Amino acid sequence: MLGSGIFVLPGIAAAKTGSSIWLAYLLAAICILPAALSKSELATAMPSSGGTYLYIERSFGPIFGTIAGLGLWLSLLLKSAFALVGFGAYLAVLVNASNGFTQYVALFFLAVILMLNIFGVKKVGKVQIVIVAISLITLALVLIFGLPAVDKELLEPFYTDGTMGLFSTVAFVYISYAGVTKVAAIAGEIKNPSKNLPRAMILSLFIMTLIYVFIAFILVGNLPMSELSTDLRPIYSVANKLGGPLIGTITALIGVITLISMANSGVLAASRFPFAMAMDKLLPDFMGKIHSKFLTPVSSIILTCLTMALVILFLDVEKIAKLASAFMVTMFISVNICVVILRETSAQWYNPTYKSPLYPIVQIFGIISGFLLLIFLGMIPLIAVVTIFLLGFVIYFFYGKKTARTGILRKYGHRPALYMLYNKKRRKGIKVEEPPRVNKSILDGKIASDAGVVIPLLGNEKSPEMLVEMGAALNKKKVTQAVNITEVPNQTFLDAFMEDNPVIRSLGRRFSGLARAREVNIDFEAVVTHDLTTTIQELSEQTHSDWMVMGWDARAHKGWLVRNPIGWFVTHVNSDFALFRDNGVRHISKVVMALRPGRKDKNFVAIADRVCQFYKASLTLLHVVPEQMTDQEISDMEQSSVRLLLKAEADSKVLIQRAKDPIETIGLISAEYDLLIIGTPEKDNWQNVLFGKNKDKFADSSACSVLRLTVKD
Repeated sequence: MLGSGIFVLPGIAAAKTGSSIWLAYLLAAICILPAALSKSELATAMPSSGGTYLYIERSFGPIFGTIAGLGLWLSLLLKSAFALVGFGAYLAVLVNASNGFTQYVALFFLAVILMLNIFGVKKVGKVQIVIVAISLITLALVLIFGLPAVDKELLEPFYTDGTMGLFSTVAFVYISYAGVTKVAAIAGEIKNPSKNLPRAMILSLFIMTLIYVFIAFILVGNLPMSELSTDLRPIYSVANKLGGPLIGTITALIGVITLISMANSGVLAASRFPFAMAMDKLLPDFMGKIHSKFLTPVSSIILTCLTMALVILFLDVEKIAKLASAFMVTMFISVNICVVILRETSAQWYNPTYKSPLYPIVQIFGIISGFLLLIFLGMIPLIAVVTIFLLGFVIYFFYGKKTARTGILRKYGHRPALYMLYNKKRRKGIKVEEPPRVNKSILDGKIASDAGVVIPLLGNEKSPEMLVEMGAALNKKKVTQAVNITEVPNQTFLDAFMEDNPVIRSLGRRFSGLARAREVNIDFEAVVTHDLTTTIQELSEQTHSDWMVMGWDARAHKGWLVRNPIGWFVTHVNSDFALFRDNGVRHISKVVMALRPGRKDKNFVAIADRVCQFYKASLTLLHVVPEQMTDQEISDMEQSSVRLLLKAEADSKVLIQRAKDPIETIGLISAEYDLLIIGTPEKDNWQNVLFGKNKDKFADSSACSVLRLTVKD
């Protein structure tokens, strides 16, 4: 949320109202509160990807959905373009360049952001958390050292253009709070959204309001208005004055990192709207195409970045900020109207778990204040909003008429709006088609909660059937749950992958055949997510399974600080963990188990016996011992192993082999078997975990398939 609203905007805003800019930020927060409460309610009723666009489209219908999509797209890309211009201003401090340099810097880094989003680069989310934390610390230090240094003489005059100037500034800085409501877009992934979602929004709004109000007060109290009014890097200027050149340079660097991060997030969010509209048949189909390799909406990302480039080239910073605020105000007016429409029509599917307080007073205040703010923004932003409405109508009549959906308002459009308010009771029970909900990374009730084994399928398995069959072999319960998990970049809506998929249909058919052939109960579901590790952890928690079984390439970790570390799963899932390396063996009749020292032998023997019974296979308990081991020691080990195997129902025997190199020996012996069962190494040192060096040498040298078990205490 932190970005251009505090790092760039205050200087331009101060030129409009003087030292009362802090009051403008406070009033803007009050005006946005109704939208935050309304979006909390809407999000708990429609916890799907799309956020504001979805709410407006489902309430007003596809015509207004088209307009909303365009408005939201433009507001986000304008805000991102504004951040890039500010980024150039802060970077100019570090490289000692002129102000004319900022435009070209903004365009260059826009090209970098374009490539990052096309390639679907992950990791950005976690990095952004760190960036926000650093920004907050920086602003806190500015607050601590800047408040005592406030010069009262600089606070006069309070208004430079009277109350009209103040209210136009309120409208101008409105865009600063746009990020407060973004959490609504992931309502489906929030636990207990009826409580946590409104709390998150209101807490975010409260924190942001405190930051904006106090930092704005410090800026006008430390910098002369003649300097501040034209300053695109006010946080640097005040830090430079308070702490000297070194502190100023450090602050400029933080400003650069914060603004480029915000611009990247803006492109990521903005590019979703043309993509979502194409998916809803409101834009040409090519806008909804996803790159086969990167899984990102390339056309939508390119269109967004090209439009941003035009904005940076041909609009000055004040116009960019005004237009961004105008489109955001319009969308938030619509959000408040959505709540009124959905409450008054009593649509049966509209059952929000959280309801906005003081309805409809809060919504009416949000609507009226929004229209007033649009007027205060001036003629050009109003013309731009009207133009988007007209453009939305044109696009709809060219592309959107073929959509069969209608909004809630359309169903009651023959009645005057005021009549709708007084006839709510008469329409109780009228059935309205519920908007389709989509699977999220938070799993729904279709997942078998009584499954004994869960098998996440990530798409890179040599044979999904063999992996699921191995999971069924480990299962002590009736149901084996297979889940195909597709991780997509944050640039792509999850909805795009929820349509009929031939790969998913094929897997379902093959697993049904496997279930009949093996006479086992296999349940299969498909999930699309932005966060693979969290989804797998939630899958483990929801099913209460005994085992999690995954495919494996014999490496314990997946490389240097990248996603999907097997070690992470081992430590975070709540069940025993099995990794299956498929070496192409399709018929398992001979199983060998090689235990590492220190293992709980009884547990492993019982598990291996269960697998052997499933396959009607024989079991060999293998011990590879040093060459210097005495005959007596080997005899004692053999007797102990025979006792271990007494409870095994499968045909079993003990094999003890002297060898200098146990890895090579197990590799040679494995050629005589179909499956090698081993345990997890006792420890992975930090270098192996960090750099992904830890190849399991026993598994890697095996000629047959390998099942590596991690049995939790």
